[in-house]
Amino acid sequence: MQHIMFLVLISTLVFTSSCKSIKAQRWQQSDVVQNEKIVPDGREIVNTKNSPHVSLKSIDIGDCHWTDGFWAEKFALAEKSMVPYMGELLTGDIGHSLNNFKIAAGLKEGSHKGMHWHDGDFYKWIEAAMYVYAINKNQALLDELNSYIEIIAQAQKDDGYLSTQITTNEKLARWANRKYHELYNSGHLLTSACIHHRVTGQTNFLSVAIKHADYLYQLFQPQPKKLSRFGFNQTQIIGLVDMYRTTRNKNYLELAEIFINNRGKSKVAPDETVRYRMVGDMTQERTPLREETEAVGHAVLALYYYVGAADVYAETGEQALIDALDRLWESVVHKKMYLTGAVGQVHHGASSQSDGNTDFVHEAFIDDYVMPNASAYNETCANVCNSMFSYRMLGIHGQAKYADVIETVLFNSALSGIALDGKHYFYTNPLRMCQNTRDYSQLSTESAARTPYIKCFCCPPNLVRTITKLSGWAYSLSQNGISVNMYGGNQLNTNLLDGSKISLTQKTLYPWDGAIELTIQECKSEAFDIMLRIPEWAKSSSIMVNGEMQFAPLKPAEFVTMNREWKAGDKIMLNLDMNIELVEGHPRIEELRNQVAVKRGPIVYCIESPDLPENTDILDVYISGDTHLEATYKPNLLGGVTSIDTEILIRQDEAEGMYRTIEKPTFKKYKTSFIPYYAWSNREISDMTVFLPVLWNAPNEE
Repeated sequence: MQHIMFLVLISTLVFTSSCKSIKAQRWQQSDVVQNEKIVPDGREIVNTKNSPHVSLKSIDIGDCHWTDGFWAEKFALAEKSMVPYMGELLTGDIGHSLNNFKIAAGLKEGSHKGMHWHDGDFYKWIEAAMYVYAINKNQALLDELNSYIEIIAQAQKDDGYLSTQITTNEKLARWANRKYHELYNSGHLLTSACIHHRVTGQTNFLSVAIKHADYLYQLFQPQPKKLSRFGFNQTQIIGLVDMYRTTRNKNYLELAEIFINNRGKSKVAPDETVRYRMVGDMTQERTPLREETEAVGHAVLALYYYVGAADVYAETGEQALIDALDRLWESVVHKKMYLTGAVGQVHHGASSQSDGNTDFVHEAFIDDYVMPNASAYNETCANVCNSMFSYRMLGIHGQAKYADVIETVLFNSALSGIALDGKHYFYTNPLRMCQNTRDYSQLSTESAARTPYIKCFCCPPNLVRTITKLSGWAYSLSQNGISVNMYGGNQLNTNLLDGSKISLTQKTLYPWDGAIELTIQECKSEAFDIMLRIPEWAKSSSIMVNGEMQFAPLKPAEFVTMNREWKAGDKIMLNLDMNIELVEGHPRIEELRNQVAVKRGPIVYCIESPDLPENTDILDVYISGDTHLEATYKPNLLGGVTSIDTEILIRQDEAEGMYRTIEKPTFKKYKTSFIPYYAWSNREISDMTVFLPVLWNAPNEE
């Protein structure tokens, strides 16, 4: 009997020791959650301070805030309107997101409502609200978010699984079909929790994320064949790298790379976990990423994938990975991107392969230079993800051309996704709208005007979280200095990579004016770099320091680096010429042959029916190639914009039949204004076009 008791005692001690060992192993690289007051490991939006393969590191969240001008006004709108209104939607019965978590937590009766990815929409909104809190420190906002996080924690299963649509429906099994977007929701959970922790230092949300990430590692790290094709909407890669950077747990980085490696190695065909048609190029699984030469398939899926792969490269430095990402960036930007920075040319289409396969594609990239205007899909999420991809590439390579793309997206195809009141949304962003040619009542995501709620709600919180975090993208930290990536009135208080403090202000009316003043308020005494981005469109620019002209070469789409012993009170004046330009498309873009768009600085313009004679067909509007174009700031127009005043030509002869013969068209001249593309559809339901047919030898009025 004593012998048996001894064995039991030994077994108990071994078991207890084993449990302690397992627990210690689990937390050995995640000590960040053991102390509620621990300082976060990095407070950046994209935490790259310790990333070995990043040239330009992120500044901390809150180190820069907008003070006046364009982006200050947009942030204020986000703080007062965008975030609160969206919160009302998602925590109420319209958006139903919080209800889903309450039901999953057993706190409410009912059934799941919303799309498969609706949990992710809620996480993105929490992330947006955290960026607002990082600036305004509104304790009531944080308390509200923490109360929601408590509900999310109660909805999580003991093993770490968290997906409200599955746990609230007994008929649905875990990981039965990737259409349920379980991993997509996971990615946004992980990222949102990391941001919450970086801003507050709290671990209530991060603990949920760690429990979930550990569950994912245990499930997917062995790489079971049945689950090899999951993760087609790849936010979980981004989220896992966020978790690695926050906790330094290498398991998360390992799993992120596994998800990259899984794409392109399974048989491309529908199976029990993959729904019909969501295969092949549609989901970027026909070709392994490291071998891919062009952007294919669903634009949001693709770009989240590229963003995640860039995050992994930043940690591993794998050459094959960055080579592929360089090719893909070139493919997106120079062969498949609209003038507005928008991407995803079609709602439905096909992708043909050299092996004879033809894949269905949806909300997708299609062939190079195929750029329809009226039917352009250009999902807001895709446009936002395009800026995310370029932001990662900016950090990795440190080249200004990536910031040019970010700027193009933000001022044009991103902002067009939300109304000036911050409460109405576009899911798609075409470059031409003709109301009488399409029945929008039959379309789930496309609409004639922005709407207060979209059932497929992925885009609004994605855009709002981008607007609220932009001050964190305005500057980056170089090896010995800072880069100025974005222009707008702001205050920067941060530390350089050597730990020294730098404080400066930026004053400008940008994007309506190209004069930018930077004043240094505090800095180290040793020489360091200030890198100013010269935009691609700035064909002529100049720099003065303390009133003296600088003669450094200023090349468009590059940074100009000024190294000197700066001191408090030093002033830098950058002047960018904002000429009004007519822009044409590449000759291979059939849809744009003999058409031009109007652009000034970073702003793409359009003409809208409120600025045309009544009953004018937008397709009858032409522009003369030698017309006079004049920029005029109008504070009372569309929240304050610079319009382009000019004279257009309106075709007078009537069109009958699909084809017609004509000897000489007649035109009527009309004085009007072009408005920024992002601001269209804010006065009434209207027609609009960015590109107009151009007449280089305009006829006399008849």
